[in-house]
Amino acid sequence: MATILIVEDSPDNMKLFRTVLSLRGHAVVSLPGGDNLLETLDQHQPDLILMDIQLPGRDGFALLEDVRSSAHRSRRVLALTAHAMAGDREKAEAAGFDGYITKPIDVRTFAGEIEAALPPTSS
Repeated sequence: MATILIVEDSPDNMKLFRTVLSLRGHAVVSLPGGDNLLETLDQHQPDLILMDIQLPGRDGFALLEDVRSSAHRSRRVLALTAHAMAGDREKAEAAGFDGYITKPIDVRTFAGEIEAALPPTSS
């Protein structure tokens, strides 16, 4: 199965995401904020990154810029956010996110949404 990096500052959300994805056989790497993001990418080579937009310090948009200007520029990155206002999805996609998932997640469909976003060779 796939290796998925989740950048999320809420321990409760992280536990839920990890549990749902692990039950489907995916390896989950947790990062509670943006510190050491590029080093974590180097070390774990995830198939997909789930990135919270609202993070303390540097937000998900700034961290996405780091990813896109690094050797990891081609990695798929999904915005994971409580922002569900009109235009937020378009803003995330215009910034370079490959997809957009709103919180709170639906645990019945979350893993399927993630698996649909995985590169073909990792699912």
